[in-house]
Formats: sequence, C-alpha cells, structure tokens
Amino acid sequence: MNQSREFLRAVDSVWTAPVPEAVMARARRSLLDYLAVTCAGAAFQQEKLVRYFEFAQPENGAFRAIGTGRSLVLKEAVFLNGLNAHALDFDDGTNSGIIHLGSPIFSLLIPLCQRYGLGVDELLKAAVVGYEASYTMAVSIQPGHKAMGYHATGTCGTLGATLAASYLLGFSEEERFQAFASASVAASGMLKVLDDGSELKPYNVAKAALLALTALQLGKSGFQGHADPLGGRGFLKMMTGREDIVLKPVLLDGSYAIMKSYTKPYASCRYTHPAVEAAIHLRERVKSAEVEEIVVETYDLAVSGHEHTEIPGSYSAKMSIPYATAAGLLYGKAGLQEFSEQAVKDPEILALTKKVKVLADEALSAVFPGVQAAVVTIYTKDGSYTHRVDFPKGEPENPLRDEEFKSRYDDLMVYGGVDPTIANAVFAAVYCADTAVETLVEKL
Repeated sequence: MNQSREFLRAVDSVWTAPVPEAVMARARRSLLDYLAVTCAGAAFQQEKLVRYFEFAQPENGAFRAIGTGRSLVLKEAVFLNGLNAHALDFDDGTNSGIIHLGSPIFSLLIPLCQRYGLGVDELLKAAVVGYEASYTMAVSIQPGHKAMGYHATGTCGTLGATLAASYLLGFSEEERFQAFASASVAASGMLKVLDDGSELKPYNVAKAALLALTALQLGKSGFQGHADPLGGRGFLKMMTGREDIVLKPVLLDGSYAIMKSYTKPYASCRYTHPAVEAAIHLRERVKSAEVEEIVVETYDLAVSGHEHTEIPGSYSAKMSIPYATAAGLLYGKAGLQEFSEQAVKDPEILALTKKVKVLADEALSAVFPGVQAAVVTIYTKDGSYTHRVDFPKGEPENPLRDEEFKSRYDDLMVYGGVDPTIANAVFAAVYCADTAVETLVEKL
C-alpha cells in the first residue's frame, strides 16, 4: 500500500468536489482573520523587523510583506508573511489536530496569487484544500507527534501549504506528487521554541511557508522524490516513531477542516483559553485582592510547557496558563494589551500569576480531544469559587458572532496601524466577486 498516493487521491477528491457556500463563507472569514492578525503581528515585531531589514537588506519586489508597508521579492514576502502571521499567536487553528492552519497556507498563497494575477475565490478554494490536507495529516499523528516535541504547524503545515499551492497553480498530478515528496523531506518544526522565553515559535510558520514554496519549485522542475514519502521510514515514522500509523479520512466526521477551526478572542495560546474564560466568569464573584490560591485543572497535554509562573516577556506570557488566567481575573479580558511587554512587567499581575497552580486532571484528559476543558477554582479566606469551561468563545461550538468578529478585525487593524478606511475596504472586498488578491493587499 502506498500511503502517499492514497492520501493525495483523498485530497484530490476534496479539490474536485464543489465547495459548499457555508465553507466558502468560513474561508472568507479565515482570510480576513489572517490579514488582520498579520498586520498586527508586524506591528508587534516592528523593532525586530527594522533590525532584520537593516541586516538582511531584502530586495524590493512585487510581493507584499503584509503589515510592513513594503513589497519584496517572492521568497522574502512568503517568509515574512509567515513570521508576522504567527507573531501574536493569535491565528486560527484546530484543537484535535493541535495545529495552526491558516498562517502557513495564506502566507504562501497570497504572494503566488499576486504573481499570477489570481482572485480571492481562487485563493479561497485552494486554501480550503490546504486546510484539509494539513488537518488530516495532523489529526492522524497527534498527540504523539506533539509528545515527541514537534510543532505540527511547521511539519504538517508545510505539506498542506504545498498541496494548496500546487492546486492553485494548476500542477499536474505528477507535479503535485513530486512537490509533496519534496515537502515531506523538508518539513520540520520543534516545540522547544515555546520554552524559556524563546521568541522563535513564529519562525516555524515562516519556515513552513518558505519550505512549501521550495517544494513547489522542485516538483515543477521535475526532481523525483521517493515513491512513498509518507510510508516506510518516511514522514509518518519520523514524526511519530511508529510504523502503524493509519491516516484519518479527509472530511473527518463529515465536515471540512476549515469548519473545525477556531478564531481566538484571547491573545494567547489556545491551551490557556478555557481557564481565561473561567477566570473572567469568576471575576463577578471574587476580587483579585482576595485571592490566596488559584488551581487550574485541565487535560494533561495542556500542562507541560504551559504551567510556568516566571514570565520573562510577552512570548512567555502568551504560553502561560497562570499568567493568562491572572489576566482574565484581574482585567476581565485577555487581549493584545494584556500581553504587551509593558503589561507583563506589572508587579500586580506577576504576583497574581505566582498564585496559580496548573494540574492535569484524569477525567478531563480522558475526554480530550473531543472536549478541551479547564476547571478553575479560586480560594479565598472566605471560601472557594469554581467554574468550568468546555468550549471557550471562538470555538466552532461557540463561534464569534458577526459583530464580535468585525470588532476583533477592526481592533487588530488599528493595532497594526492600518487606516480604518483601508481596513473596511479590504473587509468589503473579500466579499465581492472577482476581487483580485493584488488589490486586496496592495495597501496593507
């Protein structure tokens, strides 16, 4: 059995079927989410980007590095789009696949659409296929893949972005296969980037988009890969340490992967969200000054790497369940400002963070990934207060309302320094027939 050929045939069945309008509508929202998050991410990393431009001296070109105000050569635009898209850890993803889906895919597809004069609808159909490929691969190898220290956004994201772009550009079946084979060799991404204040988690996204571009170029040029890059001692064994991996079907449980994705209302790692929301709820019943201890019980996979109470900077805060929980209780929200470099130095929130303990709960671990919950209990001298959240806001089971999504989009664009008139024009253009991608991003 050639698992690679079977997987690509399954992905092809998604491409050849008409995309339901509800799925296209979700894809439009995913694109808008990506554009806003990337503009905000570029603003967040502005000082580092200035130093990057000074040292790298990237060549000017025709492809927009979104949020930077610059147009660069293709590879630089792809790379920087990926770097900025994940800078805030605010991009979409799925829980069961433990993967951010849109950021590697759109970071590659948008510059390619500029290059070949393609429109938004063509972009979105290819993205839907990319989401499906990335998610199917990720959900098939998780949670063992994460347990081995891999970041699925970097590994599976490379495969999905490659296939999305190969369909966008009309590759033949053999060209798609060879591009996929090259992507399987190149795919990488480690979760060590979460630890000890590291700021390199966005690098996995940037690298995934760039490696996908390179894989496309090799596949189109006729370079031959292995006949089954997934099987044997290939991708699946490398990424799991196992030889018995059976890939899940595409359109798992009868729905498209893009419909399974979340949109974050909180500017932190998804593992923190149930606890943040529970803390916000409990804020009505207890004041932060009264807190003696806070215990967060959650599923075991969320604990390691996310239980730290030492917060050296913003990146660390975004990965910390204790900090995010403290933010929810102290401020009643956990947006961009609550994770700013200035906010994470505030003695009050740092003191509250140290009162938070994160524990793995067997019952919550047993229902993962169907339910990814947290139970927060706040202890005071007068008693205890408990709240459980199974599906925090932004999940497919509890989606943002249209007005909530638009408000989030507007806030991100303002943070990114985008003129509201331009931001509103981009929002409207995504919903207009025959909008060219070039006109969509030329002013971002």
